[in-house]
Amino acid sequence: MSSAADKRIAFRKLHEAGCFVIPNPWDVGSARYLVHLGFKALASTSAGLAFSRGVADNAVGRDAVLAHLSELATAVDVPVNADFENGFAHDPEGVAQSVRLCAQTGVAGLSIEDSTGDAAAPLYDLPLAIERMRAAREAAPDVVLVGRAEGFLVGRPDLDDVIQRLRAYSDAGADCLYAPGLRSREHIAAVVAAVAPKPVNVLIGAPIGFTVDDLAQLGVRRISVGGALARAAWGGFMRAAKQIAEHGTFDELANAPPHGTLNALFKS
Repeated sequence: MSSAADKRIAFRKLHEAGCFVIPNPWDVGSARYLVHLGFKALASTSAGLAFSRGVADNAVGRDAVLAHLSELATAVDVPVNADFENGFAHDPEGVAQSVRLCAQTGVAGLSIEDSTGDAAAPLYDLPLAIERMRAAREAAPDVVLVGRAEGFLVGRPDLDDVIQRLRAYSDAGADCLYAPGLRSREHIAAVVAAVAPKPVNVLIGAPIGFTVDDLAQLGVRRISVGGALARAAWGGFMRAAKQIAEHGTFDELANAPPHGTLNALFKS
């Protein structure tokens, strides 16, 4: 198993050129399967973890998230990026404390959002958001720090504001920039150009017409899927369970992989 330091070096190299997919497992089994498919890095998903605990997204506490990240980082021999929400604090000092603890789990990267969780004021004012990013940078100088501008996800789809925020987070030390919710070629290309040469992460949470090659041609460096794989798994489970409950039939179970296939995978 590679050391945390080795994984962080490898993760930085992935961001230097080209385009890679960083899929999002929600537990050790899904993480190991993604590595089995050949993915070179993984990212956690706050939504996927929350749903597996039977709670809403962003409702899992910091200690449980840290334990989950430690479990993922030690279970696979590829870099893991932490979906670290808003750093589990509002003030920069609290963010720094959380980020130091996150780095101790062995993750190779982590993201910090600028969303507050308050519907009345969903984004931190930019000066505070910048200080939060600087605090995260200083707390974990060797991890890949991802600066997230959440405007498109919280009802503030102002591209100019998103770009201003991403540039500010880049200046504050973010290594990779991320604005979840971008859906058009024009918006993606504008963000890539605005923060160049820093790498950009694009979220694809539903089939919206892009391929990996399409995004690579737009200059995107990495592609994540957030909670989409977890939701896809939930989709299969829900269809099969509802069929049993509502119709007393079991046809949906035909879509399940054989026990032996999974057993053999996890024995290796």
